[in-house]
Amino acid sequence: MPRTDAAIPPEAPLHDRLVDCALALLERGEAEVSLRAVARAAGVSAMAPYRHFHDKSALMAAVALRGFAMMEANARAADEKDDAAAALAAQGEAYIAFARAHPALFRLMFADGAGMTLPPDQCKGGYALMARRVAHLAPDRAEAGALACWGLVHGLATLALDGRLPPDPAAERAALELMARALTTRARER
Repeated sequence: MPRTDAAIPPEAPLHDRLVDCALALLERGEAEVSLRAVARAAGVSAMAPYRHFHDKSALMAAVALRGFAMMEANARAADEKDDAAAALAAQGEAYIAFARAHPALFRLMFADGAGMTLPPDQCKGGYALMARRVAHLAPDRAEAGALACWGLVHGLATLALDGRLPPDPAAERAALELMARALTTRARER
């Protein structure tokens, strides 16, 4: 009997099952997430993935897009605060937590030269949410503020994954709150 991952329902559309299986293999640390390995994990023939993905890059792009959707959902949940500065800091914490919880997926999402073609409109939902909060805090500097916020948060996440940032949620939160306060202060000075 073909092996299937217990968390992946066999009745799910094959495209989604293949993405789920590729994500599961990636997160388990499989050295090679090939179309053949994904087909085995999904319990289908070696040729079945080619009906949905023309090559491995296309499959991994679908996995990366799933990651961006997951990250956006985490950011939306973190954003449910009345105070804009607190919501912005919570979004940053969610971003760093996502990177720590899904390191291989996070690296894939931001991989350079991985041969993946990602539609920009499907990768920027979390960024747009953050940019909206920044625009609320510093409307006159919204674009620069959003870039600064993303740079800080992505940098902290990358440092954490590279083992250069010890897991210290209090220090991370303090840095994120400092960023949010700086935006708020800057807006008041104008």
